Amino acid sequence: MDAAKSCLGYAVQEEGDLASGDYDAVVFVASTELDSEAQLRPVKAALDKAAQLDSAIQEHISVLEVGLPARRLVYSPVGKLVRDYHDVRSFAEATSSGVTRALEAGAKAPLLVLPEHKWFPSCQLASLLGALEALYVPLQLREDVPAKSSKLSKLGVWTRGKDGAEIVKLATALECGRKVARDVGASDPERMSPAKVQEYVEEVFRGSDVKLEVVMDAGRLLKEYPLFSAVDRASRAVERYQGRIVYLTYEPRGAVRETLYLVGKGVTYDMGGADIKITGNMIGMSRDKCGAAAVAGFMKVLSLLRPEGVKVVGAMPLVRNNIGAECYVADEIITARSGKRVRVVNTDAEGRMILADVLCHAKEMAVSVTQPHLVTIATLTGHAERSVGKGYTIAMDNGPARQLKTAQKLQERGESLGDMFEISTLRREDVKNYSGHGNEGVDVLQLDNKSATKLSRGHQGAGTFLVLASGLDEHGLDSDRPLKYTHLDIAPSATTSTDEGTGCPILGLYAHFVRKQ
Repeated sequence: MDAAKSCLGYAVQEEGDLASGDYDAVVFVASTELDSEAQLRPVKAALDKAAQLDSAIQEHISVLEVGLPARRLVYSPVGKLVRDYHDVRSFAEATSSGVTRALEAGAKAPLLVLPEHKWFPSCQLASLLGALEALYVPLQLREDVPAKSSKLSKLGVWTRGKDGAEIVKLATALECGRKVARDVGASDPERMSPAKVQEYVEEVFRGSDVKLEVVMDAGRLLKEYPLFSAVDRASRAVERYQGRIVYLTYEPRGAVRETLYLVGKGVTYDMGGADIKITGNMIGMSRDKCGAAAVAGFMKVLSLLRPEGVKVVGAMPLVRNNIGAECYVADEIITARSGKRVRVVNTDAEGRMILADVLCHAKEMAVSVTQPHLVTIATLTGHAERSVGKGYTIAMDNGPARQLKTAQKLQERGESLGDMFEISTLRREDVKNYSGHGNEGVDVLQLDNKSATKLSRGHQGAGTFLVLASGLDEHGLDSDRPLKYTHLDIAPSATTSTDEGTGCPILGLYAHFVRKQ
């Protein structure tokens, strides 16, 4: 069984002949300009005939008869594009819709014709990723109803040019990573309790180049990760809910030119702790682990592509933010791993608590390695989605990362694959709001001392807390050892409107740190 089929559950293969008899549908995605490629003449003929009967052929998906062995043509038009504001997502969405319509029509072995467009060099890759996303089956459905574990038997891919095989190879590797992220991030709080996440990740990386270490001893967690331990203590009495930190390490073959540290928030269920969520706000809180899920997914991509030059250490702090007699509460003062004394303001701001000590540990490792870059990934604030809207990751750089325009490069490179980023900046007001405010014995406030609904700089403040509580403020532009740090708030992008996982920001991380274009 090839790597794609073993990972995805179905074969994805390059196909050079549209007249092959191995397929039961041709899915054709195009903008308003139709291709003149000789093999596409039967497709063009079918569309021309349909256009005589339907003047809206360019506005809706159509299922037509075509003079090819597949007989069934699914036409998914992209529509008119405006260069000022359209992006490659238009093609990914049209491809996803086209493949979904082919399945609805009864296809089990569709042949996808990948589109090209002069404005978008990565159009074919982004489109194939859109198709693969549509074919994902949730983990728990695969496990509970094996007959529904795959939506098709195989997917053929027809491309223009000579790089079709490479596009298929890269897209399947990226989708395998996104599948891991969706499995972890979108599964329910019992299927993916901290213990179950560990088991799943161990199985995913068994026999791979990615090495795994788990820290879960309560005494060690209290000593080395005191902020994490505070959140975890209400769950220690139930074995499957006991917190742990999973470290994943990818070592490239040959010289290391850059070292990347990823820390992803893994709250497997967030009740809010003592500041309990009310008015139905617990629904969807099993998706509060999508940051850790993205870390696991990106590491899966590395294990398949095995890029040279970059070493990656991924950390997954996994915890359940429970309610109970042992839960941490507002007004507690806890000394972080960095030595900073943190006053708890709201126990529903637990994500930054479980990240800060792990980020501090990453900082300690980073000071002695080649070209380090630290990144946190978290569904951290509702303020992020209110600021930029659904579907966008917010990137925030510290001084050394901002000097290299990391967030801007993430935005540009991520957009080339349809992984969208917006940029925010950490400001002096944020540092002021999260400082101890003159309280003797308090260095950092966990939260700006206002209602979460009244925070005007909520996601920027969360990023600032991580800088201060981890001690990264001592590694800014003016320090002897500046360290690049980027915080990614994926609360707007980690899930769809129906709470399905997206795998963001894996494509952006790949485009920036691996492909670098």
